[in-house]
Amino acid sequence: MQMGSVPEPRPIIRGERVFLRASERSDVPTFVRWFNDADVLHNLAMRAPMSEAAETQWYDRMLAAQGTTDYHFVICLLEDGRPIGTIGLHGLDLVNGNAEFGIAIGEKDEWGKGYGTDATRAICDFGFGELRLERIGLYYYDGNDRGRRTYERAGFVHEGTMRRAHFAAGEYHDVHFMSILREEWMQLPHREPGPG
Repeated sequence: MQMGSVPEPRPIIRGERVFLRASERSDVPTFVRWFNDADVLHNLAMRAPMSEAAETQWYDRMLAAQGTTDYHFVICLLEDGRPIGTIGLHGLDLVNGNAEFGIAIGEKDEWGKGYGTDATRAICDFGFGELRLERIGLYYYDGNDRGRRTYERAGFVHEGTMRRAHFAAGEYHDVHFMSILREEWMQLPHREPGPG
């Protein structure tokens, strides 16, 4: 380090290869690019193309909810800080210690490299460590085997199936739900005691 230079900040919420940072208004065009790609949207609940104006409205709502009912983050690579996706805990119920998890890797070139699992573990460390949650749950659509494997590697357990609960591409599909409990998270070898 050169004399007088400022050290790089250390990310607060990080995994082994990614870190999670707050969303910024300047991220909106990137989100629009990601969420207007049919491959990225395939396993998400969105049904129509997204405009920058609509995403800006979503951003404003998310910003108002940040830290109360929701925590939304951008997934970035530790090696170069490049954003590759979004992740969040939603519908926080701090009385009962519950939250719903969601993730999307928008950069398709980064699919299948383990970044989703790393980010999932990092947000679970944040949820169970910093927020003191008891349970984190998620829903995924039938056929999203890549997502299911990511969730299983991060410690999530299948709880059940809602038969034909999602309509997409002219067909009804099953929706599966999974969760991870605090005690299960505590037993994982990669668990961290807090957000860092």
